[in-house]
Amino acid sequence: MNGDDDQPLISAVTYLTDRQFNSDHSVNQDFDSRSHRCCNAALCGITDTLLRKLQSVQILAARLLIQTGRREHITPVLRQLHWLPVSRRIVFKLAVLIYKISRGLAPTYLQDRCRLASEVSSGRRLRSANVPTFVVPRTRTKLGDRSFAAAGPRLWNSLPGPLRQSETLTTFKRQLKTFLFFD
Repeated sequence: MNGDDDQPLISAVTYLTDRQFNSDHSVNQDFDSRSHRCCNAALCGITDTLLRKLQSVQILAARLLIQTGRREHITPVLRQLHWLPVSRRIVFKLAVLIYKISRGLAPTYLQDRCRLASEVSSGRRLRSANVPTFVVPRTRTKLGDRSFAAAGPRLWNSLPGPLRQSETLTTFKRQLKTFLFFD
């Protein structure tokens, strides 16, 4: 780790190590809401180096909570805590935002960024018309590919149809987390 680039990671580790925890549940909530939730969807497409750094913070937090050694496998610990790895957590948050957009539950500034394929005038009726899909805009750069308007619809369209047809947000989140755990 070096310099100012690592300050958010250092702050998260300091917060987690200095804090006296009352229970596993409060720790899980604290880590999820403070150092993990912030801008998850904006992390879509980050570099592998940054992703590894964030993952190391999550692993450190899990090891502190469960009090496991460095040589023990971390996957069972993350599952015990019901934590997705950072890369999948980013996918989870992005998919939840797109679900909210598809159901009209998101703020209008987000809804304006994504268009359902059913809203685009087309003379053809497709078999997939009953499953909500989004139009993925063409982009010319990697930065454009990472944008919410492109990455969100691309991710949404890659999810299984039954998952995209979930009736409630709670059901969608539960099924999506299960899908991501076992994918």
